Formats: sequence, C-alpha cells, structure tokens
Amino acid sequence: MTWLTWPVRVVAFLLWFTWLVARTNAVVLRDALTRGQDSTPGIARYDSRCRTDAEITLLSTCITLTPGTLTVGHHTPEKSDVAHTIYVHGMYSPDADHLRAELRDIEGRLLSAMRREGGPS
Repeated sequence: MTWLTWPVRVVAFLLWFTWLVARTNAVVLRDALTRGQDSTPGIARYDSRCRTDAEITLLSTCITLTPGTLTVGHHTPEKSDVAHTIYVHGMYSPDADHLRAELRDIEGRLLSAMRREGGPS
C-alpha cells in the first residue's frame, strides 16, 4: 500500500464503520425490544498497536461509538516502544478473547486508513 491509496482506504473505512454501527445498533435494539437478555457483558484489556495519541484517541472513539461497547480506561506507557492499553466493556461478546479479536479488527482497519504507508505494524 502506498500513500496513493490512502484516500480510498479512508473512504473504505468510513463505509465499513458505518455498516458496523448500523449492524451492532440492530443487535442492541433487538435485545432491548424482545423478551429476555442476549447480552453477555464483560471487560477486556486490549494492548493496542497504536503509536500516537491521535490514533489511540480515534480508536477509543470508534469503540465507544459502536453500540454495545465502551472504552472505560486507557493506560499510556512511559516508554514509547510499549503498547498502549485500553480497557473495553463489551455487551455482546461471549468472552474476552472474542472481544479482543473484534477490537483488533477495528484497529487494523482504522490504522490502515489513518496511516499513509498502510496498515498496522
């Protein structure tokens, strides 16, 4: 990937994220309007691949904007080569590993869209 594909990656991420928000919003709405509870709430610790404060802020915002998830905390490392840690509350993931896999997908797509040279590394 090069900087020439950067605008296309940004548009692709925005379209994908809009679809993700619509899809998860339907899940939350269905759970709220039907009998019983389908949610399995839990909190996961996620070690991010984000390098800058802007990337970690945007990732946290995307997580919080996605219905059923909420960024509840963040730890900024003192050394720049250590990963940022995010604590995320999820409502519809069966376990913490599944939630971390979903977060990794969001982060990978976001970093691919944000970085001119391409995806996360």
